Amino acid sequence: MFQTYFELGFDHILDLQGYDHILFVIALCAVYTLKQWRQILILVTAFTIGHSLTLILAGLELISIPADVIEFLIPLTILITAIFNIVKGAPTEKIIRWNYILALSFGLIHGLGFSNYFKALIGKEENIVGILFPFNLGVELGQLVIVAGTLFAGFLFMNLLKTKQRDWNLIVSGAAAGIAITLMTG
Repeated sequence: MFQTYFELGFDHILDLQGYDHILFVIALCAVYTLKQWRQILILVTAFTIGHSLTLILAGLELISIPADVIEFLIPLTILITAIFNIVKGAPTEKIIRWNYILALSFGLIHGLGFSNYFKALIGKEENIVGILFPFNLGVELGQLVIVAGTLFAGFLFMNLLKTKQRDWNLIVSGAAAGIAITLMTG
């Protein structure tokens, strides 16, 4: 049972059909460098916590938001993250704290995108934590795969191609913003 829900969480975050999660995690990482891996780990964990809280509330049927609203809000979180990256640039201690708050808050919204499927998955199961724990471990590992890929790409651009960190951030955040706008208007 553990492995099934772990794999479901891992596959959920890396599902190319639902690339909004991948895009969001990439946007979150755009302003960070490999040396800041600890801050990124806390950042994606904050996102997972927000995601989990929403799934718990949905699983207990304490929250329900129409799918069309969620489908607009998810790319909006990507757009806000990208704009925040572009405007604020390289993270200072104050910006890092704001990034944690945004990641947690936006995790709540992204969790809503999966909540209907999650409710169907758990059915009448009373032990939501028993399902959610391995699922979230899978989500966290999936996010770390995305983070590793993003940091590796950033490392290549900044060290081998001599791209400035600011330019890397503008490229990644600009692309994320463009895709988010397309998702919101499409």
